[in-house]
Amino acid sequence: MGTPGLTGIDRGYPRGVTSTTSQQELFRFLEDRFACAQACTECARACALRASLVDPDGTENQELVRRKGIMCAEVCDATCRVLSEQNQADESSIRIQVEWCRTVCLEAAHVFDRQPGAEDSAAACRACARACTDFLATLN
Repeated sequence: MGTPGLTGIDRGYPRGVTSTTSQQELFRFLEDRFACAQACTECARACALRASLVDPDGTENQELVRRKGIMCAEVCDATCRVLSEQNQADESSIRIQVEWCRTVCLEAAHVFDRQPGAEDSAAACRACARACTDFLATLN
């Protein structure tokens, strides 16, 4: 069960992580955090590419696709940085950032659904939104 007299923090675990169940929860948290950061990176790439393919002098719908693509790329990039860095952000700040990312990704996916040839971008946005949802579940 561990070395007598040592707390979880003394053994290198975050405070309160001492049992196998707690270790499994920590591993799931870290895996979901990493998966979310990876999905954010993929989504940022797909959205930036989609935005770059739109004619800047195009229709109003094309301008919407371009703006949503840029916004989604920026939010996903920022979210990936928050999840990847050891910046000591509190759980509330992380939750707000990830929820914002999920919302922006779903909005972008809906806009891309109406754009011919944007299926891959919409799929990347939905995958990111799912990863955000999974990560948020580990914060509960």
